[in-house]
This record gives sequence, C-alpha cells and structure tokens, in this order.
Amino acid sequence: MDTRVPGRSRKASVYRALALARVLLVDGDPASRLTLQTVLTAGGYRVDAAASAAEAVGLLDEQEYELVLSDLHVESPEAGLKVLAHARMMEYKPATALVRNYRSSPQSASRGVDAVLIEPEELPELLTKVADLISGRATRRLEREMRH
Repeated sequence: MDTRVPGRSRKASVYRALALARVLLVDGDPASRLTLQTVLTAGGYRVDAAASAAEAVGLLDEQEYELVLSDLHVESPEAGLKVLAHARMMEYKPATALVRNYRSSPQSASRGVDAVLIEPEELPELLTKVADLISGRATRRLEREMRH
C-alpha cells in the first residue's frame, strides 16, 4: 500500500529545485567545463554550461542566473569578458567571475573582474568561492530593493 500523500513528493522536488542557485558556466574546453560542472552540481547548484560566448549570451537572455562563471578564452582571447559584460547588463544583475586556468592571464583581475583561479587541488575551495559570490549578489539585490 502506498502511504505517500499525493503530490507531496512532487512539491518537495519543486521546492528543492527552486531553492538551488542557478549558475551559468562558460568554458570552451570540454574537460574543464565538465569538471567544473560536476563539482558545482555536486555542491548543490543548478548548472547550465555553454561552450561558446554566443551560446552563453543566448542562455543569459533566456534564464535568470545568480552567478555567471566564464573562462577568459572561451573561443577567442577575452571572449569571456564580453560574456561577463553582457551578464552585467541584464536587469537581474547576476554575480560574475572569471574562472582562470592555465590559459588565462592575470591581467583580467586588473580590469575590475572578480577572478576565481581554479587549480585541480583547489576544487574543494571552489564551492566556498561560489557561495561567497552568490551571497554577495543576494546582499546587493536586497539593498537595491530596500532603497526602492
């Protein structure tokens, strides 16, 4: 005999889905993208991944994200900065950060872009950095709403 309350498990899963922060990950390197996507998903985030700047811009226009993480060199030098610039123009103002790997340059930090440098041994720290970025975005959003 099934003792579950009809619709209860469905409501619980809908609530969990709504409670998860949505992250857009943009990285042209399939191995790096899959690794970061796996770590973020295991950390409890809903992750959409894009392999190109054009794909990322399309996703930004379709969905609302709490955080946009982009590699600097998605498919061309500094394409990641263009993705982040587009994200900052969105009305919902997601947090943005560059994910720098061995291909990325340290000069991006001097351009006012938050950088999350990820080395393989630092993957556990990634979730803390992501949580900090998302909570900072939530604080800024709340402050904006309180002013209005």
